[in-house]
Amino acid sequence: MQGARTLTTLLLLSLLCITSASQASDRVSRLLAEIDDLWRGQSSHAITSMQVKTEHYTRSMQMEGWSKGKEKTLIRIIEPLREKGTATLKSGNNIYTYLPKTDRTIKLTSGMMMGSWMGSHLTNDDLVKEARLEEDYDAEISFEGERDGEDIIEFTLIPKPDAAVVWGKLILIIDGDSHNPIVESYFDEDMVLARTIEFTELKQLAGRLRPSVMTVTPADKPGEFTEFVYQSLEFDIELGEQLFSLSSLKRF
Repeated sequence: MQGARTLTTLLLLSLLCITSASQASDRVSRLLAEIDDLWRGQSSHAITSMQVKTEHYTRSMQMEGWSKGKEKTLIRIIEPLREKGTATLKSGNNIYTYLPKTDRTIKLTSGMMMGSWMGSHLTNDDLVKEARLEEDYDAEISFEGERDGEDIIEFTLIPKPDAAVVWGKLILIIDGDSHNPIVESYFDEDMVLARTIEFTELKQLAGRLRPSVMTVTPADKPGEFTEFVYQSLEFDIELGEQLFSLSSLKRF
């Protein structure tokens, strides 16, 4: 009888552990899905500005962008005048750039994918591989509570074996209450910090408070950064397929 009770107790404890682990996993998935969808809808339209500071130059531009799902994105430069009309089209795994000065459309080759996008600290490959955290990474909450006076949740994310990502690890910190991202750290395959993205200046965008400023800082280039500022953002608007065609690259 004693042995039967012990076995029953062990089974109940095992079931409780499995249930607890399942609930924790479900919570992580829900939080990551919420973060993934923060900047995405079925479609979107945004006006942004970008400032790039490197050792050799500083440049600023204003852009208008549209997206439809994960596969289609069109970004067109509005200012400065000398670059007005320059456009980038992402369609599936392909990226095309239109240069109005020469009236040429260039399809980027595989060798060009790791090149800088518009002189920024993002690459052309970043535009193509828009990973979803919940799909491409195995994640766990590595810290939850107060740190430096802020209530935060920290995730450690390791790429799944078949995920098409170039990073060895991500560390993501979000606000414990609003679940807005605060900082995301990217580590290379040798687990060396490669870059960070900071999210600041909450603003009403697409119906809720979101960070309006994203600052990309490369770890190996002190003093350099790329800053994106959202001026406006709309989700789930009607966008025709024609907008994401090669012919639309030349329109302004």
